[in-house]
Amino acid sequence: MAETAQASGAAASPVVLSIDAMGGDRGPSVIIDGIAISAAKNADIRFIVHGDKPELERLIARKRVLDGRCDVRNAEGVVQMDDKPSQVMRSGKGTSMWSAIESVRDGEATVAISCGNTGALMAMSMVRLRKIEGVNRPAIACLWPSRNPHGFNVMLDVGADIRADETELLHYALMGASYARNGLGLKRPRVGLLNVGVEEFKGRPELKLASQAIANAADVADFDYVGFVEGGDIPSDRVDVIVTDGFTGNVALKTGEGTAGLIRDFLGEAFRYSILSRIAAVLALTSMRRLSKRIDPRRVNGGVFLGLNGTVVKSHGASDATGVSAAIKLAAQLSATGFTKRIAARIAESERAIAHDNEGTAE
Repeated sequence: MAETAQASGAAASPVVLSIDAMGGDRGPSVIIDGIAISAAKNADIRFIVHGDKPELERLIARKRVLDGRCDVRNAEGVVQMDDKPSQVMRSGKGTSMWSAIESVRDGEATVAISCGNTGALMAMSMVRLRKIEGVNRPAIACLWPSRNPHGFNVMLDVGADIRADETELLHYALMGASYARNGLGLKRPRVGLLNVGVEEFKGRPELKLASQAIANAADVADFDYVGFVEGGDIPSDRVDVIVTDGFTGNVALKTGEGTAGLIRDFLGEAFRYSILSRIAAVLALTSMRRLSKRIDPRRVNGGVFLGLNGTVVKSHGASDATGVSAAIKLAAQLSATGFTKRIAARIAESERAIAHDNEGTAE
């Protein structure tokens, strides 16, 4: 992420982020703690914080690092985790989530961040920010720890929509490549399409059609298409971007997070088993901390909504302060690159080139 970091440091004005402080399971105190962690690490970030103004001002006043860096906007309503998106769209105008998105829509902030209800956040974002021209369905992209030198792979969609046809999978490939280019600093990302096998004859019909469309768009969109990839390739160094539908991607994401937690628990049990194993744990403490950090889901907390006229980062509902800080860091990096404008330009350019190639083929 060297290029991103340089862009952030060279920014002419502070990055302004819009935070839904009332979303999530742990309450606003954890959100403010996460904001404070990020503020201490990056002096160029400012925040518009949305929610119960008296409570937020009280919490912010306790954090000296936040002096003069938070603009608190009062929003009395809160979107609950079990609220239906359709219900929220009818009654959500006075909520902290709605207010956070409005700040991006009005140009006051570059990125909105929320730990709240994913379905409601996507519905609000689509209505208030609108889709980029040419995109049928937005997608949620996440960073996945991998063996690549840059440490992560991009996977999308991980939950915006449970199904996707060949055109939508092509759009996911274009958006995922742009995200990898701006978020990971990769000049020419490698894109793979998730399937039940790498053989060309395997998979559903829409996957075969999508594979052909992505291959045809690769040169125009400036990425390398590696073909079909399998579940075992998600954390590998064979690919940088994994494209799939939201149902499959979400199952893979939750499985990966659960597995990481299981490994940590098993290692803890093993090192507490006997006196010798406890001695071994002390000797291996530095290495174990390094491993724990690499597989900690909080480090890559934050799914990015792609395909909208504005950037929205969805943090986990159960995020602690470390997780909130990670989501803010990701949002600041994307903001510093002018990510939304870049992805819109890339989509438009690719669509024009693909249409031109199709006209040439028809002739």
